[in-house]
Amino acid sequence: MSISDRVSVIVPTRNNIRTIEACLQSVLAQDYPDFELLVIDNSSTDGTAERASQRAHKFFTAGPERSAQRNRGIKEATGEWILWLDSDMILPPQALSVAVATARSHGAIGVALPERTIGSGFWTACRALERECYLNAPWLHNPRLLNREFMIKDGAFDEGMSGPEDTDLRLSMRAAGLEIALADIIIDHDEGHLTLREIMEKRYYYGLSIPVLQREHDGAIGTQRSEVLKAYTQNWRHLAKRPVHAAGMAFMRVLEAIGYLVGARAGEKKLHQREAGA
Repeated sequence: MSISDRVSVIVPTRNNIRTIEACLQSVLAQDYPDFELLVIDNSSTDGTAERASQRAHKFFTAGPERSAQRNRGIKEATGEWILWLDSDMILPPQALSVAVATARSHGAIGVALPERTIGSGFWTACRALERECYLNAPWLHNPRLLNREFMIKDGAFDEGMSGPEDTDLRLSMRAAGLEIALADIIIDHDEGHLTLREIMEKRYYYGLSIPVLQREHDGAIGTQRSEVLKAYTQNWRHLAKRPVHAAGMAFMRVLEAIGYLVGARAGEKKLHQREAGA
């Protein structure tokens, strides 16, 4: 590797005017010497596209979902590395430097950057507590910095999924024996003021892709469930210090499981219909 491998930061977005400015500014404020910022917007109608096009080094319109947007960014990128970032996330200034240094020191083609939830309200605090349990659970972290050559050749995001595609990539790399190193830095995920309705709607939407994930990785759902429970068990003392939020987290996770289940059933039905019509 050269002393300064270029990093292409890929940000897919759609109607995220609330968070897009902070996200992009955090990328532009990186102390890393060689990077480019690519934004792939999915036909936003709230001013996100206009704001993003003024900040990005490269701006594109693409869809129909997040996986396709990321893949378009990978295709257009010029860096040795790509780092994907949701448009409600904020990088600390050293994020790219630490991520690339971690890749070099481990000889890894993928690096995970742990995240924490920020925002306001009770349910957002419950989500934040949940994510705190994952900080010392490296087996749950999906890769965020990835070797671009690998992604073009073997690891493009599955466009049949929207939500579980990150887990799909992690499981595929794990099955291939590829290490995902963990960077010693935390990024912020600004989830705003979460409501139970928003949480359920998102989990239902993600659940639509679960049948595809399950077909790609037999037993993936059971494995994910057991690994999450392992993280909770490992952090039981931390949870016990915040009993009210821990109880809220447990209730929220039950509702999420229902949302996933209902979405997965709907997704399975749609999958059968597509196959029957093929």
